[in-house]
Amino acid sequence: MSWKDNIQVRDLDAQDLIELSCRRCRTVRYVDAATLHARKGADRLTLAEVEQRARCRQRGCNGAMRMAMPHRTETKGFVGGLA
Repeated sequence: MSWKDNIQVRDLDAQDLIELSCRRCRTVRYVDAATLHARKGADRLTLAEVEQRARCRQRGCNGAMRMAMPHRTETKGFVGGLA
């Protein structure tokens, strides 16, 4: 059981992004939660079920996708040590 089993699509905000990367060809695409909300019957799906159903859209690939949720906060590099 992972974090994907505990979260349903309806728990996400409309502006949340989901990163999907292909396990075969390594293509990455982003899907916003509003797109998932618009699909009929998708609100009750868990993120694990969405990941299981997702397939790569690259021509001829049709590989399984891996899901991740990028952080909303801005990342910053280390800014200390040298004066």
